[in-house]
Amino acid sequence: MARRLAPALTAAAALVLAAVAAPPAAAGHGPDAGRALADQAVAYAATARFQVHANAVAAGYVPDKYCVFDKVGRTGALGYPHFNHKYDNSVDPTKPAALYYEDDGRGGKRLVGVQWLVYDRDQKLTTDDDRPTMFGTAFKGPKPGNFPGQPVHYALHLWLWKKNPRGLHETFNPAVACLPGTTRP
Repeated sequence: MARRLAPALTAAAALVLAAVAAPPAAAGHGPDAGRALADQAVAYAATARFQVHANAVAAGYVPDKYCVFDKVGRTGALGYPHFNHKYDNSVDPTKPAALYYEDDGRGGKRLVGVQWLVYDRDQKLTTDDDRPTMFGTAFKGPKPGNFPGQPVHYALHLWLWKKNPRGLHETFNPAVACLPGTTRP
């Protein structure tokens, strides 16, 4: 377990150092680019320990037994969501509300992405004056709840642990797949 975690922590440390050392103008996206990269590195370092699935569960992330895929556009999947509702409404890079895992091919789970979720203040799908941003990116939404009782919300995905060919903050990742029989009936 320590051998698998050590490279991730080394990579996270390198990202943090690179983000902090690089001048914001070098990124070519304005003065907030350096902050966005630094916050991504912080999120990477904070979630590295969750590569060990048991660490995520011990930290309060509750696994869903079903893998989530894009039923509408069929453009990929999220994987298995693990929510820690203590972090709903967090815009702290170290406290995502959800972690996403995929099957690792050996009977375990591999961390692929993270998500922040913020409730819409007025609970109206037609207004967005309270849309949060992180990593220099606006959250998507407002969106209706995904299950009974979930409020109208904004969401921001970050594919730190598995590259998403569609983009770092896209909702579904075509590189993530749900195995047959693992999706909600």
